[in-house]
Amino acid sequence: MTETKGNRDRDSRRKFLRNFGAAGTSLLIAGCSTKESNAKSGEKIKVLNQNQQLVEVDVSDISPATMQADKKYLKKKGRTGIPGRKFVMVVDLAKCKNARQCMKACQGAHQLKPEQHHINVLEMEDEKSNSTYFMPKPCQHCDNPSCVTVCPVDATFKRSDGIVLIDNERCIGCRFCIAACPYSARTFNWTEPRDAEKYKDVPYDMELNVPQKKGTVTKCAFSADRVREGKLPYCVSACPNGVYYFGDENQDLVTNGTTRETVRLSHLLEDNAAYTLMPELGTKPRVYYLPPRKS
Repeated sequence: MTETKGNRDRDSRRKFLRNFGAAGTSLLIAGCSTKESNAKSGEKIKVLNQNQQLVEVDVSDISPATMQADKKYLKKKGRTGIPGRKFVMVVDLAKCKNARQCMKACQGAHQLKPEQHHINVLEMEDEKSNSTYFMPKPCQHCDNPSCVTVCPVDATFKRSDGIVLIDNERCIGCRFCIAACPYSARTFNWTEPRDAEKYKDVPYDMELNVPQKKGTVTKCAFSADRVREGKLPYCVSACPNGVYYFGDENQDLVTNGTTRETVRLSHLLEDNAAYTLMPELGTKPRVYYLPPRKS
């Protein structure tokens, strides 16, 4: 019985995704055709409404006006970037000692279990010098994010201030974004999140992405909730070794989380031969790395 039910569940998910793909195309077509005719087509499609309910509607009922309520939903607080800002992070690999306090602070803020990471510190091998170094790897908050392009429900999006977020009230768990991300920066909540009972009555905060939800994708949010308050991200503030700089590209200023020293972003990048991960992909990451240096 269990195996049969599991097969039905998988078949239902596949059927839903096929239906939703058809719905996306129909929305575009109907936006033009309904101006010419109000007659019922008899063709039914399934779409998600603003309350995350799967409903069946006639194709001829879909029009730009029908989508107006959904647009209002998309304009809620978390989807609006901070005007005039363009946030950026710089990671100094020469300073990382694998303290992993950045990971601990992030997990505590975002209701993550010990095995879940929005930022992970990896041990890397430098073949030229035959030595190793540590590399923190969060979401790269790309200017051309492939994860946003593939999302069928606008659950993941990029704001005007450079931050890429996930709305887990909108996420349907298709995991297309996970497959599309070349940096392996996203994880899936296969089980109930940590302290689920504790957070069950807490209003959802899109910028903090809490409460987490089973069956949705989660990732680094550049601590959008703290940034809105003029504070440094959780990981940046928690690092004891001054690994992270965070700031505004438009102001050309970034601040070190440990020393609180503010420096020119352009000088920091140019003077230290900064680089981004996989630039050949054209994703245009907003996380820069300063190479490890021999002491």
